[in-house]
Amino acid sequence: MPQLKDYEAIVGTQVIDELRLLADKVKGWSVQMVNSTAVGGGVAEILNRMTPFLNELGINARWDVIKGGEQFYKVTKKFHNALHGKAEDVTPEDFSIFNETNEMNNKTLEITADIAYIHDPQPIGLIHQKDHKKAKWLWRCHIDVSNPNERVWSFLRPFIDRYDSAVFSAPAFSQELPIRQFLISPSIDPLSDKNRELGQETIEGVLKRFQIDPGKPIVTQISRFDYLKDPLGVIEAFEMVQRNIDCQLILAGGEATDDPEGSEVLAKVRERARDNPDVHVLAIPSGSDIEINALQRASSVVVQKSIKEGFGLTVAEALWKARPVVASAVGGITLQVAHKYSGLLCHSVEGAALAIKQLLQNPEYAAKLGQNGREHIRQNYLLTRHLRDYLLLFLSLFYGGDIIRL
Repeated sequence: MPQLKDYEAIVGTQVIDELRLLADKVKGWSVQMVNSTAVGGGVAEILNRMTPFLNELGINARWDVIKGGEQFYKVTKKFHNALHGKAEDVTPEDFSIFNETNEMNNKTLEITADIAYIHDPQPIGLIHQKDHKKAKWLWRCHIDVSNPNERVWSFLRPFIDRYDSAVFSAPAFSQELPIRQFLISPSIDPLSDKNRELGQETIEGVLKRFQIDPGKPIVTQISRFDYLKDPLGVIEAFEMVQRNIDCQLILAGGEATDDPEGSEVLAKVRERARDNPDVHVLAIPSGSDIEINALQRASSVVVQKSIKEGFGLTVAEALWKARPVVASAVGGITLQVAHKYSGLLCHSVEGAALAIKQLLQNPEYAAKLGQNGREHIRQNYLLTRHLRDYLLLFLSLFYGGDIIRL
């Protein structure tokens, strides 16, 4: 795994020196990250990269994953959709299952660090340990909860209000709360297998393995198979483009262990694509980072047609590779894509089709958007910026006032 010095060539020596300066103020502190899955999804990817770097900087960081059964993850998937504003039939039994699982985790997963950093709703009930722990408690919400289902939000509020602070990805994602709020956007690691430079031979080898024609323009969406990622809408938009341009579509993604809907959505996508040989539906196992990297780099256009989105790190990944992006104007996507500067934003299936067609027919314009997007990601959404935000966040928990003297 890379070390911080390896990032100097990308972000500059000054950025790395600042991280070490900040880390000197928190060296020896302990941080315990907790979420619901070790594989699949952006949260697990972030924690997998951030935890070792915090340790390199002298912070005793560990990452724990809660336990839960199939029923629990069906409930938390309902919660996830409901917090995004989707209609869900959440029953009293669902709330009971959630509470019982959190109670079980409180008995088996002990918070021992100076800072408890709890990610998303699934492990939120660990806050019950707060009364007899000296830790500072952070709740990190990776979801856009600007318009949540009121029943689910009202159920979660008593948990949230007991935390010392909450962290959201963007100002528009948050709610009015009685605790301090911080805004920290997610990030990508430019030196991870998913984002590092690849040789042309590697890219061609991946395309050959998946029986994809490298000579025909490729439109790609990389995402979990999830209704909110709208893979069926992507196919519909692609087929509109296909009427005028000979091209092919890749829908690729893995499954998260805490997302029980994935298999159902994947089956529907395969059924929808069955009669179109130019639509490649790839269920890639978790950890297939080189394959995802190669598919993005081989693409003429990368799509992210989410109906709702927390942040959408697949957009940052594509932009870092200087790929032109067509994406829905939802959630954190609008922070990454400035319309007609670092990509094209859309609001419908027809809009997505029009934007894809425009980029395929104008490769010079597409390349310019891709280059602008790469620089935007370099300046704002790389792991080094994320680390800096974490260090400042940890300092703020123990220092009063608005000024921290370095």
